[in-house]
Amino acid sequence: MLAIVLLFALPFCTAESASSYAGSTVVDSYPPPGATNTAVDTYFPDASQVGYAGPSPTGAEPAAIVTAVPFSKVEGVFPLSRPNSADGADTAFNVMRHWGNFAPMYSVESFGLPDASPVIPEGCGLNGVHLLMRHGARYPASDEPGPSQFAAEIHAATSKKALSVTGDLKFLATWTYKLATTSLTPFGRESMFSNGVAFRYRYGELLNAFTDHLPVFRTTSIDRMVDAALTFAAGFFDVRTYETAYHQEIIIQANNFNNTLSPCEACPNANSDDIGNFGDTQSNKWADIYLQDARRRLQPMIQGVNLTIPLVVAMQELCALETVALGYSKFCDLFTEEEWEGYEYYANLDFWYTCGPGNPTGAAQGLGYVQELVSRLTHTPINVWNSSTNGTLDSSNITFPLDQPIYVDFTHGVGIASVVTALNFTSLAASGPLPTDHIPPHRSHQSYVSSQIAPFSSQLVAQVLSCPATEEPTHIRFLLNDAVVPLTGIHGCTEDSNGLCALPSFISGMHERIGQIDFAHDCFANYTMPNPDNMIDGRYPS
Repeated sequence: MLAIVLLFALPFCTAESASSYAGSTVVDSYPPPGATNTAVDTYFPDASQVGYAGPSPTGAEPAAIVTAVPFSKVEGVFPLSRPNSADGADTAFNVMRHWGNFAPMYSVESFGLPDASPVIPEGCGLNGVHLLMRHGARYPASDEPGPSQFAAEIHAATSKKALSVTGDLKFLATWTYKLATTSLTPFGRESMFSNGVAFRYRYGELLNAFTDHLPVFRTTSIDRMVDAALTFAAGFFDVRTYETAYHQEIIIQANNFNNTLSPCEACPNANSDDIGNFGDTQSNKWADIYLQDARRRLQPMIQGVNLTIPLVVAMQELCALETVALGYSKFCDLFTEEEWEGYEYYANLDFWYTCGPGNPTGAAQGLGYVQELVSRLTHTPINVWNSSTNGTLDSSNITFPLDQPIYVDFTHGVGIASVVTALNFTSLAASGPLPTDHIPPHRSHQSYVSSQIAPFSSQLVAQVLSCPATEEPTHIRFLLNDAVVPLTGIHGCTEDSNGLCALPSFISGMHERIGQIDFAHDCFANYTMPNPDNMIDGRYPS
């Protein structure tokens, strides 16, 4: 009887030899070559040529951020398939929310003000809004080689006929690498469009304040940044008319070009091996601890490839990046809930020590945007050029207007992280400095969580308010991914249950903070990382 049982079990335990294409890169191209035929185009005139549009009167602009109670939260990820963990019995555990900066944006519950709503406080009026937004989900960036290196290892073993897989890794026998590089995924485009729609619902009424000119929105020249900006605009304005409804400013993103939306190119120390890559150094220390069990569990399932810790990290990255690109990934349920919590902390360490409170260039990188924010709030042109601000563009009232009720800028994940560091949102740094040998107990006690600060489509919103409602603004407050942020780290801003700070106090506090940040030293001076690194405000210790 035992022999029969073993006989039935054997086929399920045998290793599977890999296909000849396992690990190879697959590239599709649409539209197909030769499909474009201008001779046929005349058969398909556009709507303006066809005519007969029918009546289309407009209605009033929405202002849901003033009136909508309860607030509509971002919770779903349609059309993506929500993955499970290897021990996914707890359906309340959301793997996606442990992907760090690869997580899709979701509405954060609280950054320390649990009773504050994103809807503006009762009795206040909405006078203006400033949006700084990260692009939507993308394919791996050029400085994220892990996923493609994993594929290369699989394909190299396949080419040598050395790869065999079993158990949970059997899918690798026919797996191919299907990810592009850096551009937006379909889900990333959908997110930008739907966020444009949502922003119109929340703040559309402010468009009525534009009387003699169109809004100027800004982005950088990188392909995904342009796509993100245009897709958002199509959602915010209208698919057919958005190009004439506003001005899209595209700022060059390249080394040695000043650009507050991608400031690292103007900050050499942010790109150096020791300072710029310190986040990698710190997060890799933690990876060597939290992934040991996973490596020991997975290695017996694959022959021909040595699963190093960096390759196991890449497998977790593939879970996130395949999901946002392809809708689903078999890599996700290879890892336990504890290992996904470990990955989230891995990403937290990377951001904290690369562009956040634990890096001496963190505040310097965000300085330029803060200077622009103060300039806009005070309607005062910038006259000191000591950061990543662009003197040519920011000196012009055409490319840098100071009288808009709506400002929209698009940046990267590191841009969001450096700006909140420069703004001195101390509630986010309360649990720092972050240890590299363990996760601080209880997620609720972790103040710096990268999936809540800089996920795909992350949004930092400054609401300019009047309390009580008048035409002149009196207060400001900030929302980070729909959660109100306490401003008590800013000199002059006191505790407030709604996160409000008197506008004059905020501006004074920002002037003080700007004066504290030494861009020239932190970005250009020849220094080494402090050891130990106890920084919690993104500035080199004085």
